[in-house]
Amino acid sequence: MRSLYLRIYLTVVAALALFALVSGWLVQRHLEEQRARVEAVQRERMAAWADLLQRSLPAADAPREEQAAALRDWSQRLRLPLALDDAEGRRIGAAEQYTRREAEGRPAFTERVLTIRLEDGRLLRLPRLRADRNDRGDRSDRVDRGDRLGGSGPGGVPPEGGPGGTGAGMGPGIGPGMGVGPPPRLPDTRRPVAPWLPGLPPGIPEGVGLAALLAVLFIAVAGGAWPVVRRLTRRLESLKHGVEAFGAGDLHRRVPEDGRDEVAAVAASFNRAAAQVEALVGSHKSLLANASHELRSPLTRLKMALEMIEDAPADQRAALKREIDADIAELDALVEEVLLSSRLDAKAVLDAAEPVALLPLAAEEAARVGAEVSGEPLQVRGDERLLRRALRNLLENGRRYGGNGALEVALARRGPQAEVRVCDRGAGVPEAYRERIFEAFFRLPGHAERAGGVGLGLALVRQIAERHGGHVACEAREGGGSCFVLTLPAG
Repeated sequence: MRSLYLRIYLTVVAALALFALVSGWLVQRHLEEQRARVEAVQRERMAAWADLLQRSLPAADAPREEQAAALRDWSQRLRLPLALDDAEGRRIGAAEQYTRREAEGRPAFTERVLTIRLEDGRLLRLPRLRADRNDRGDRSDRVDRGDRLGGSGPGGVPPEGGPGGTGAGMGPGIGPGMGVGPPPRLPDTRRPVAPWLPGLPPGIPEGVGLAALLAVLFIAVAGGAWPVVRRLTRRLESLKHGVEAFGAGDLHRRVPEDGRDEVAAVAASFNRAAAQVEALVGSHKSLLANASHELRSPLTRLKMALEMIEDAPADQRAALKREIDADIAELDALVEEVLLSSRLDAKAVLDAAEPVALLPLAAEEAARVGAEVSGEPLQVRGDERLLRRALRNLLENGRRYGGNGALEVALARRGPQAEVRVCDRGAGVPEAYRERIFEAFFRLPGHAERAGGVGLGLALVRQIAERHGGHVACEAREGGGSCFVLTLPAG
């Protein structure tokens, strides 16, 4: 399965289904245990009532009419449809309600009939009781929906002195004033309609109601999980399409950063990486184009010098040879600076950082061009080779464009920063160009013809400073000239 959203969604649905099954099994098991306890209590109470009736009904050898009358009397008292058979199963008597229900042949009634054999062999038949589902305090039991047994008094209670009252008409063993009232309410042993689904038709077993509830919950949660999972995976698909488009060459492509979750964080990381890659590729393209342009001049001069040197007089050959050496040196410097710029672009951090003393380093480089050095000893952490190259490029730039005045190098500490100032007395840099001179291959108008150079020296200084967590800037010098300020974190 390739679609991630389907896998996530099916995982959620499978977990939900497993939870529903386990929950249903636990609930059903609990209900079965509860039903078993209720049925055990009911059987005990039925046995107690049977014992009461056995002691209260006339003996087995009494006339059948007397036994039937006593049975009907107790049926009214207990509000239960009762029937009594002899030991051979012949009917002795039965309550009117029992006879009517039995004649109707309703399976729901016949299946609930409980047969109890009395000590004298007679068979007492009575239905398993169902507790009244309302809780209004009338303590009346039901034998079926809507049916209430008893006399003509209110609520089915026999009137006093009647067949179901106290006094006359009582069976043997029960004295005057000892009427039997309605029994206490029994636990409901039916399978009631599930209380959590009141809309189901009456008589639905509780297991079916529970299954219906779990099915409704399953459908609701599954339906609600779909838009959530789909929205998440839709953002992943958008990220995927953006990555594919970027890999195909659309370097300007970015992806939405909607939300504040992990997917949004991945999208933001991709956009940052894409911006860096785009800048790096653009820088390399520009570097390659400018380097190709700068290589043409020395290569053309080399070609012309090589063609002329064979036919040139002896006194001109020496000059041509010096021009060839100068062009080769220019090519070598150009290639070296191009390679160094490419390496700096490819690395966001330094390979290694070690303590570097700036004052001795500046003194060594200043001695090569005759510059003056002053200031306090400063130490920074970084790559000594790259820092030496930065100082050398600044000094070479000052020697080339600084006029005839002496170069000055000053070191000072400015709070947590170490500052190196390389100042000259040249014509200065116009304010409009003080940022552009740090761009690769940029040279001030007219300077290339007079002083040469390829325009990568100051660009390398900026790259080296940024790799060390610092920066470089060009400022106007009081009294004329320029100052190039290299600022690095002091270590």
